[in-house]
Amino acid sequence: MKKSILGFALSAALLFGAGAVQAQGIKMPAPSPQQKVEQAVGLSTVTVDYYRPSMKGRTVFGDLVPYGKIWRTGANASTKIKFSEDVTIEGNKIPAGEYAMYTIPGKDEWTVIIHKNTKHWGDGGKEYKQEEDQARFTVKSQKNPRKVESFTINFTNLKADATDVEILWDDVIVPFTVKTDVDSKVMSQIDQQVIKNQNATPGLYAAAANYYYETNRDLKQAHEWMKKANEIDPKFWNVHAQAKIEAKMKDYKQAIKTAEKSMELAKAANNDDYVALNEKVIAEWKKMK
Repeated sequence: MKKSILGFALSAALLFGAGAVQAQGIKMPAPSPQQKVEQAVGLSTVTVDYYRPSMKGRTVFGDLVPYGKIWRTGANASTKIKFSEDVTIEGNKIPAGEYAMYTIPGKDEWTVIIHKNTKHWGDGGKEYKQEEDQARFTVKSQKNPRKVESFTINFTNLKADATDVEILWDDVIVPFTVKTDVDSKVMSQIDQQVIKNQNATPGLYAAAANYYYETNRDLKQAHEWMKKANEIDPKFWNVHAQAKIEAKMKDYKQAIKTAEKSMELAKAANNDDYVALNEKVIAEWKKMK
C-alpha cells in the first residue's frame, strides 16, 4: 500500500511539476537575437530593427540563404527600416516612414527591396506582392577579409547629409547609401533666423558663419557674421573659427592675430586643446605670409 501511495505521489509530482514548468516557461538565449540600431543622418534619423542569426559552421550564401530568392534579410520577422524624413537611396526617393527591407542575394550583385507592407512574417511568402515595393535597386557585393559570425546591419561612412548602410554576414558586405536633404533646410533656417532677423543672437550668427565656411559659400558674409558674433560675445572657439575664415580668404596676417586672441581666451578658460590648436595653425599660417 505504501508503495502504491508513493508511486502515485511521484507520478503526480512529475505530472504537475511538468505542467508548472510549462506554465512558468524556461528562459533561454534567443538563437537569433533582436537588435535595433539608430543613426542620426543630417537632420533626420534612420532606424533598422532586425534579427541576427549566426553561421554556426554553416555555409551561408548559396546554401542557407539561396541565391536569386527573396530573403527576409535576417531571421524571424522581416527586417524593418525607418526614416524620420524623406530620403534618397541609390537614386530612389523614399518618403518618410517605416518599411520592410528585403534582399535578393547574388554571387556578385544583390537586389535591395524597400517594401511598403510591414505586416508579413519572414519573406512574406505567397502574400508578398511586388506592386507594394516602394523601390528596388541593385548594388555590388564586396568580399570581407574578416568573417562575420552573426548577421549584422550597421552604419558607416557617415557624412553631414548621408550614410552607408552595410549588410554583413560571413565574408560578404553589401553596402548602399542613404542621403538626406540637409542644405535647403539649413539655408531656410539661416534665411529666417539670421538674414531676416534683426535680433539674431551671437550663437545664430556663429552657426550661420560656420555653415557658410564648411559649405564653401560667401566667405565675406561668413566673416561678417562671425565678427559680429565675436564683437558681442567673444568665445575662444568662435574667435578661432573667425581666424580660419580669414585664412581661407588668404588674409593670413589677420588670421594670425585673430588666432592669437583665441589662444589668449583659451588660456584664460584653461582649455589646453584650443591653445594647442591655435599654436598649430599660427605656425602653419606664418609660412603662408
